[in-house]
Amino acid sequence: MAERKKVTVLDYGSGNVRSAVRALEAAGAEVTLSAKPDDILNCDGLFVPGVGAYAAVMQALNDVGAIRWIGRRIAGGRPVLGICVGHQIFFEEGVEHGVRTPGMGEWPGTVELLKAPVVPHMGWNTVTPPEGSKLFKGIENERFYFVHSYAVQEWNFDVAQPKMLPPQVTWSEHGVPFVAGVENGPLCALQFHPEKSGEAGAQLLRNWLETL
Repeated sequence: MAERKKVTVLDYGSGNVRSAVRALEAAGAEVTLSAKPDDILNCDGLFVPGVGAYAAVMQALNDVGAIRWIGRRIAGGRPVLGICVGHQIFFEEGVEHGVRTPGMGEWPGTVELLKAPVVPHMGWNTVTPPEGSKLFKGIENERFYFVHSYAVQEWNFDVAQPKMLPPQVTWSEHGVPFVAGVENGPLCALQFHPEKSGEAGAQLLRNWLETL
């Protein structure tokens, strides 16, 4: 029997993380709920949840010193998976009620209010993953569960070094197209909640664990 992958769910006060812990355990991971630097740095995979306002999440991450350790993991090529606002923080900035909050800046783009007749975008929706996606292997045509009012709606990525592969971007649509997921080497992030997405979400988590 294969050894279970060790996953740390980042514990910084973001909403109900117990569903994420349970879903990852069901997918076959050995899960630790922690914000300790050793647990962030030394696990096979780091899961970054996020619920609520962009500015509040960034502040909470800074308060526990997690931004530094997440950045160190990414720089070292160690896998990270961000969910919901934990997906949004990897972009350049978030704009809420006219207030701009800097993000981690791993990818270009601004997280802003969805240009849709109805917000929040709440419920099940399809996604359009790119060819060769590892996260969506076998579940390309499934539906996933979204709860959000803000998203990245424009993607402009210039590869500075010709040898670098551009990130793989998954799109969805609610009023307008928006970024539903990014796969970028060790760093992956999803706007939806795989832990609330039934069997499709469970398979996505298993797919992620297989990449660790």
